[in-house]
Amino acid sequence: MDPKLLEILVCPLCKGPLLYRRAAEELVCKADRLGFPIKDGIPVMLEEDARKLPPEEEVA
Repeated sequence: MDPKLLEILVCPLCKGPLLYRRAAEELVCKADRLGFPIKDGIPVMLEEDARKLPPEEEVA
């Protein structure tokens, strides 16, 4: 992921910051507990494609 792109991307729902999970290839919104996938180096910032994080999954 391009670090400059990470600086400007925000959650499409709450406009909050996102965490980059390199191993999972996703961007995570802690507030909404959603993981947005990165496909072929492109973040997919659609709510319907986001993964809902289970309550037991730690978001750090």
